[in-house]
Amino acid sequence: MSDQKTEQLIEQAKQVARHAYSPYSRFKVGAALMDQYGNIYSGCNVENISFPCVICAETSAIAQAVSSAGSAMKIDTLVIYTPTASITSPCGNCRQVIHEFSTSATKVICVCNESVQLTLCIEELLPHATNISLDK
Repeated sequence: MSDQKTEQLIEQAKQVARHAYSPYSRFKVGAALMDQYGNIYSGCNVENISFPCVICAETSAIAQAVSSAGSAMKIDTLVIYTPTASITSPCGNCRQVIHEFSTSATKVICVCNESVQLTLCIEELLPHATNISLDK
């Protein structure tokens, strides 16, 4: 992916993080992904007083992509942004959801307010993912 496309995803993730609903943790997260066709989708975290009902930014972006592009959607690149001084990586649940819609070439880029970026492939993010074959 070109640096220009990566910057576009980072800006989209930053923009959508501003819409996060996080009155309990005050921890805003934005995510933007590009699918295998170059389409961009984004999402932010949406908290709930019942914490198991929280929707993470990564899951929100993936749900938007699947809702728009269908279940064959695959993530080319996913950017996760937090307005913090250090990088925050996805939670365990999000790692599994990301894996579900990834290929071996999928890149996950974590960014923060500093110029630091962490780029991981899906196998680095979740090396022993739950994975079963549904082929019969």
